[in-house]
Amino acid sequence: MNPTQQKSLFIVLAIAIIGYFAANALLADSSLNLGATFSIGTLIGGFIATVMSASNVPPQSDNAEVKTKTLYVGNLPYKANESVVRELFSEQGRVFNVRLLKDKNTGKRRGFGFVEMAEADADKAIAALNEKEFQQRTLKVRAAKQKPEASEEAVAS
Repeated sequence: MNPTQQKSLFIVLAIAIIGYFAANALLADSSLNLGATFSIGTLIGGFIATVMSASNVPPQSDNAEVKTKTLYVGNLPYKANESVVRELFSEQGRVFNVRLLKDKNTGKRRGFGFVEMAEADADKAIAALNEKEFQQRTLKVRAAKQKPEASEEAVAS
Protein backbone atom coordinates (compact mmCIF):
# COMPACT_ATOMS: atom_id res chain seq x y z
CA MET A 1 0.00 0.00 0.00
CA ASN A 2 1.55 3.29 -1.07
CA PRO A 3 1.50 6.43 1.12
CA THR A 4 -1.37 7.97 -0.86
CA GLN A 5 -3.51 4.88 -0.34
CA GLN A 6 -2.66 4.83 3.37
CA LYS A 7 -3.64 8.50 3.68
CA SER A 8 -6.93 7.86 1.83
CA LEU A 9 -7.71 4.87 4.03
CA PHE A 10 -7.01 6.92 7.15
CA ILE A 11 -9.28 9.71 5.87
CA VAL A 12 -12.09 7.25 5.09
CA LEU A 13 -11.86 5.71 8.56
CA ALA A 14 -11.68 9.09 10.30
CA ILE A 15 -14.68 10.41 8.40
CA ALA A 16 -16.53 7.13 8.98
CA ILE A 17 -16.05 7.52 12.74
CA ILE A 18 -17.11 11.16 12.60
CA GLY A 19 -20.06 10.14 10.43
CA TYR A 20 -21.00 7.47 12.94
CA PHE A 21 -21.11 9.95 15.82
CA ALA A 22 -22.95 12.52 13.70
CA ALA A 23 -25.47 9.97 12.47
CA ASN A 24 -25.86 8.58 15.97
CA ALA A 25 -26.55 12.06 17.35
CA LEU A 26 -28.95 12.97 14.55
CA LEU A 27 -30.69 9.63 14.43
CA ALA A 28 -30.77 8.91 18.18
CA ASP A 29 -34.51 8.30 18.10
CA SER A 30 -34.29 6.30 14.87
CA SER A 31 -34.50 2.54 14.67
CA LEU A 32 -31.12 2.28 12.85
CA ASN A 33 -28.60 0.10 14.62
CA LEU A 34 -24.88 0.79 15.13
CA GLY A 35 -23.87 -1.09 11.97
CA ALA A 36 -26.18 0.96 9.80
CA THR A 37 -24.99 4.29 11.15
CA PHE A 38 -21.34 3.22 10.80
CA SER A 39 -22.05 2.11 7.20
CA ILE A 40 -23.61 5.48 6.40
CA GLY A 41 -20.55 7.21 7.86
CA THR A 42 -18.23 4.96 5.83
CA LEU A 43 -20.10 5.71 2.60
CA ILE A 44 -19.90 9.44 3.25
CA GLY A 45 -16.20 9.12 4.17
CA GLY A 46 -15.44 7.12 1.04
CA PHE A 47 -17.13 9.69 -1.14
CA ILE A 48 -15.30 12.60 0.48
CA ALA A 49 -11.92 10.81 0.35
CA THR A 50 -12.43 10.01 -3.34
CA VAL A 51 -13.23 13.63 -4.12
CA MET A 52 -10.22 14.82 -2.10
CA SER A 53 -7.77 12.41 -3.76
CA ALA A 54 -9.10 13.28 -7.22
CA SER A 55 -8.49 16.96 -6.53
CA ASN A 56 -4.79 16.24 -5.75
CA VAL A 57 -4.10 14.74 -9.19
CA PRO A 58 -2.60 17.28 -11.58
CA PRO A 59 -4.71 17.82 -14.69
CA GLN A 60 -3.43 16.23 -17.88
CA SER A 61 -4.75 16.14 -21.36
CA ASP A 62 -5.38 12.60 -22.58
CA ASN A 63 -4.04 13.17 -26.07
CA ALA A 64 -0.72 14.74 -24.99
CA GLU A 65 1.96 12.20 -24.17
CA VAL A 66 4.55 13.28 -21.62
CA LYS A 67 8.16 12.89 -22.73
CA THR A 68 10.31 11.09 -20.19
CA LYS A 69 13.98 10.92 -19.37
CA THR A 70 15.73 8.14 -17.49
CA LEU A 71 18.20 9.10 -14.79
CA TYR A 72 20.99 6.94 -13.38
CA VAL A 73 21.16 7.09 -9.58
CA GLY A 74 24.35 5.73 -8.06
CA ASN A 75 25.79 5.30 -4.59
CA LEU A 76 22.38 4.59 -3.11
CA PRO A 77 22.22 3.18 0.41
CA TYR A 78 21.63 -0.57 0.25
CA LYS A 79 18.63 -0.25 2.57
CA ALA A 80 16.87 2.27 0.27
CA ASN A 81 13.83 0.84 -1.51
CA GLU A 82 11.83 1.98 -4.53
CA SER A 83 9.24 3.93 -2.54
CA VAL A 84 11.88 5.95 -0.64
CA VAL A 85 13.71 6.81 -3.88
CA ARG A 86 10.40 7.67 -5.59
CA GLU A 87 9.52 10.01 -2.72
CA LEU A 88 12.93 11.71 -2.91
CA PHE A 89 12.69 12.32 -6.65
CA SER A 90 9.00 13.28 -6.51
CA GLU A 91 10.05 16.41 -4.65
CA GLN A 92 11.70 17.53 -7.91
CA GLY A 93 8.93 16.57 -10.33
CA ARG A 94 6.79 13.82 -11.79
CA VAL A 95 8.20 10.29 -11.43
CA PHE A 96 6.93 7.49 -13.66
CA ASN A 97 9.12 4.55 -12.72
CA VAL A 98 11.85 3.56 -10.25
CA ARG A 99 14.04 0.48 -10.76
CA LEU A 100 16.67 -0.45 -8.21
CA LEU A 101 18.92 -3.26 -9.36
CA LYS A 102 19.52 -6.37 -7.29
CA ASP A 103 22.18 -9.04 -7.42
CA LYS A 104 20.84 -12.11 -9.24
CA ASN A 105 22.38 -14.58 -6.81
CA THR A 106 21.80 -12.94 -3.44
CA GLY A 107 18.79 -10.74 -4.17
CA LYS A 108 20.44 -7.84 -2.34
CA ARG A 109 20.32 -4.34 -3.78
CA ARG A 110 23.42 -3.27 -5.69
CA GLY A 111 23.41 0.40 -4.67
CA PHE A 112 22.24 1.93 -7.94
CA GLY A 113 19.17 2.18 -10.08
CA PHE A 114 17.18 4.19 -12.58
CA VAL A 115 14.42 6.77 -12.20
CA GLU A 116 12.16 7.65 -15.11
CA MET A 117 10.90 11.22 -14.84
CA ALA A 118 9.14 13.81 -16.93
CA GLU A 119 11.78 15.28 -19.24
CA ALA A 120 10.95 18.80 -18.06
CA ASP A 121 11.75 17.83 -14.44
CA ALA A 122 14.81 15.63 -15.03
CA ASP A 123 17.41 18.42 -15.25
CA LYS A 124 15.99 20.00 -12.11
CA ALA A 125 16.34 16.65 -10.31
CA ILE A 126 19.92 16.23 -11.48
CA ALA A 127 20.87 19.71 -10.29
CA ALA A 128 19.14 19.26 -6.92
CA LEU A 129 20.14 15.68 -6.09
CA ASN A 130 23.58 15.06 -7.63
CA GLU A 131 26.22 15.12 -4.87
CA LYS A 132 23.44 15.40 -2.26
CA GLU A 133 23.78 13.38 0.93
CA PHE A 134 20.97 10.86 1.30
CA GLN A 135 20.89 8.40 4.21
CA GLN A 136 24.62 9.00 4.85
CA ARG A 137 25.61 8.38 1.20
CA THR A 138 26.48 10.96 -1.46
CA LEU A 139 24.24 10.37 -4.48
CA LYS A 140 25.45 10.39 -8.06
CA VAL A 141 22.63 11.46 -10.37
CA ARG A 142 22.97 11.93 -14.12
CA ALA A 143 21.17 11.20 -17.36
CA ALA A 144 21.28 7.47 -18.04
CA LYS A 145 23.19 6.26 -21.06
CA GLN A 146 21.03 4.45 -23.58
CA LYS A 147 21.75 0.76 -24.08
CA PRO A 148 23.44 0.22 -27.44
CA GLU A 149 20.99 -1.58 -29.67
CA ALA A 150 22.13 -4.89 -31.10
CA SER A 151 23.19 -4.58 -34.72
CA GLU A 152 21.57 -6.76 -37.35
CA GLU A 153 24.89 -8.56 -37.91
CA ALA A 154 25.05 -9.65 -34.27
CA VAL A 155 21.44 -10.83 -34.39
CA ALA A 156 22.04 -12.78 -37.62
CA SER A 157 25.10 -14.60 -36.20
